[in-house]
Amino acid sequence: MNKKYDPKIIENKWRIYWESSKLFKVDEDPERQKYYLLEMFPYPSGKIHMGHVRNYTIGDVIARYKKMQGFNVLHPMGWDAFGMPAENAAIANRSHPAKWTYENIDTMRRQLKRIGFSYDWEREFATCRPEYYRWEQWLFLKMYEKKMVYRKESFVNWCNSCQTVLANEQVEAGMCWRCGNAVHQKKLRQWFFRITDYAEDLLAYCDHLSGWPDKVIAMQKNWIGKSFGAEIRFPIENPPDKDKHISVFTTRQDTVFGATFMCLAPEHPLALKLSEGTKQEKQVREFIERISVQDRSVKAVEGYEKEGVFTGAYCINPLSKIRIPVYTANFALMEYGTGAVMSVPAHDQRDFDFAKKYGLDIIVVIKPHDFDLDSEIMTEAYTDEGIMINSGQFDGMNNIKALDAIASFLEDNDIGKRTVSFRLRDWGISRQRYWGTPIPTIYCKKCGIVPVPEEDLPVILPEDANLLEDGGSPLSKLEYFANTRCPACGASDAKRETDTMDTFVESSWYFARYCSPDCNTGMFDKKAVEYWMPVDQYIGGVEHAVLHLLYSRYFTRVLKDFGLVSFKEPFTRLLTQGMVCKETVSCPDHGYLFPEEVEGSGASPDRFCKKCGKSVVVGRIEKMSKSKKNVIDPNILLDKYGADTTRLFCLFAAPPQRDLEWSEQGIEGSYRFLNRVWRIASNCMDYIKDISPYYGSPDKLDSESRDLYRKTHYTIKKVTGDIEDRFHFNTAISAVMELVNAMSSIDLQKNGRKENSVVKYALESVVLLLAPIVPHFAEELWEVLGNESSILLASWPEYNKEALSKDNLLIVVQVNGKLRSRFNVDVDADDNTLKEMALSDERVKKFIKGKPVRKIIVIKKKLVNIVV
Repeated sequence: MNKKYDPKIIENKWRIYWESSKLFKVDEDPERQKYYLLEMFPYPSGKIHMGHVRNYTIGDVIARYKKMQGFNVLHPMGWDAFGMPAENAAIANRSHPAKWTYENIDTMRRQLKRIGFSYDWEREFATCRPEYYRWEQWLFLKMYEKKMVYRKESFVNWCNSCQTVLANEQVEAGMCWRCGNAVHQKKLRQWFFRITDYAEDLLAYCDHLSGWPDKVIAMQKNWIGKSFGAEIRFPIENPPDKDKHISVFTTRQDTVFGATFMCLAPEHPLALKLSEGTKQEKQVREFIERISVQDRSVKAVEGYEKEGVFTGAYCINPLSKIRIPVYTANFALMEYGTGAVMSVPAHDQRDFDFAKKYGLDIIVVIKPHDFDLDSEIMTEAYTDEGIMINSGQFDGMNNIKALDAIASFLEDNDIGKRTVSFRLRDWGISRQRYWGTPIPTIYCKKCGIVPVPEEDLPVILPEDANLLEDGGSPLSKLEYFANTRCPACGASDAKRETDTMDTFVESSWYFARYCSPDCNTGMFDKKAVEYWMPVDQYIGGVEHAVLHLLYSRYFTRVLKDFGLVSFKEPFTRLLTQGMVCKETVSCPDHGYLFPEEVEGSGASPDRFCKKCGKSVVVGRIEKMSKSKKNVIDPNILLDKYGADTTRLFCLFAAPPQRDLEWSEQGIEGSYRFLNRVWRIASNCMDYIKDISPYYGSPDKLDSESRDLYRKTHYTIKKVTGDIEDRFHFNTAISAVMELVNAMSSIDLQKNGRKENSVVKYALESVVLLLAPIVPHFAEELWEVLGNESSILLASWPEYNKEALSKDNLLIVVQVNGKLRSRFNVDVDADDNTLKEMALSDERVKKFIKGKPVRKIIVIKKKLVNIVV
């Protein structure tokens, strides 16, 4: 055994072994219990970052741990390869998205292999390959047949920079989630998935996701957003055409008599139509155009000053019969209810503010139990429970009870109905981008929309297309792609759909494809999916709580309805790891600096910009990001310390669910620990190499060996519990460190054969417990210990309950020097424990009888004397 730990040689050796032996390749085995471990697959951005390293290291520990426990472990990897970043990067670098993507995949694959992740690489795929997306197109056609897909004109979130539509979930504070530029509203014809058909089921099953974090479940429930209320139809005065009513959804039908004006979302089709031909038309049009470039997310709208414009039209309150003005207002949202709001200023603060601003009527219809309200002097809306007034036949009722009574009245008089509304909207999947899955439809002047025949799939994305300079998709300009023949009537002037699918479609079923990635007869092999799915443990960032996770749950239900799978939920357990964070460093002249651009270590107060020599400003600790340059290149760590030290640091610095703060001292400490274990193993080897580890009774050992033996079994129990139950790898590693400390004090030269067999058992246990965490390191020591097969094929160690039981001591208790009681304690009980147990002894209490205790004398391991 080499005296010096050399990670470069060791890690390269075992990477070659793992690959040549195909150690991580798995197949279905009905005789073995399966375990499907999956981390969210990466976008091939070019290089892995520390967030990737942490995420995949967490997953790899669990995968290796489960394999050592005897599970048949599926641990795959692939690439979420379509999307706007590839196009944007290709434009910026004068490259092609396909070339850029495939080169990045090759680079990132090499990096992932270097870190030693236990992936079954034979299952690897990229979603941009036709053999993958052809089945996505196939499912689209099946959904189209069942009317689960439709096309309509609607207002969409449009990113001008990316030249494409964004789903609501992809707009963050009014900005595109990819490029960070402002998003505005635009009217386009789009394809939609009817995800709202599954809203009720998606919501109900949130309560069955017992292995998911509460935070994620709450976010999903909130996004689905179920509300009980009523739909009420307000007749339009002098309607412009077939639109005779404005329908509203409200959860407060008890306040309908107090509705004094109507507000339409600027995107509402009636907002402009009602103003046409009136003196308000110009003002309404300008208002709608101005609002269209604002952030229309719920969070953003809540922060805006409430403003609106009168449309020039009126409608009739169907209960009070009052003629009320119709406004278009910035706080009304198309994505909630019907896009129209009956405004009740006396009982809604937002409406109250709007009414005061524009001089609109305020009518009180609910008053407190003990006093009256005067709308003329009210300074805020009354939103509490109370008694109905100014509400016709409902006067005098409690407003909560009136909710049901008014809903019945609406239905009886055919002016409304009870209904349930969901915040969730159908999923718009059309993207006006090139680098995505082509939507398999054709437009014929005679036949209309015609689905591409199944036998013509896949509709292949032409990878030789040149991107347009303005960032737009070239597909509509490619005659050989866009021009086609109608499969229904044979017309030669048909046009192919040139929009592509939202890339979240690809990631909504990839986990099932991993079960049989080479299947060419369907989306996947059903038998393989029945064996492997659902995913037992899924790992990824909480930023995907709404988008990816909700879409994946929806897609799985669609697959179930088509009889392709037998389950509804794709992921049994979910772990959302924290971010990797580091302080920012900036120079007054050069702005943010990369770590390598700063002179002086992280711990030094004197740090300078290498570019100009000026003192730098150390900012707050934030998520690592390229824009703020507070990033650490994993390649630097791998070159200097090796993969195992990098892995150890990622796991030891914080629990997986918490943010990890980068620390130079932490990475150094992890490296020192591995060197320490290596030295101990090296020093032990001459004494233990020819003897077997001890598995006998602790009673046959001397005191020092018994303590080490007991400590080893305690560590096995602790590490197993921390990994199995909580994924607290940091405390598991800490327990191993404590065992290593205990081993370091053993004098092997003085030990006999039996004592050294205990040392060998302890060292083997350390290596086995570290195997999932630092696999190359553990493989090498396992081989040095005389084992011929991979440590991954060894069984996970089990603790011996007998070894955990501690020796007991009989303690005598005296009161004022006289024997009064006895009790047994663990051999390592401290003085305070002995005092507490003596004072709580029932027999001792009788002799103290409430007298003040003057002194307690402890003779450890023998006696406690209480002086009163």
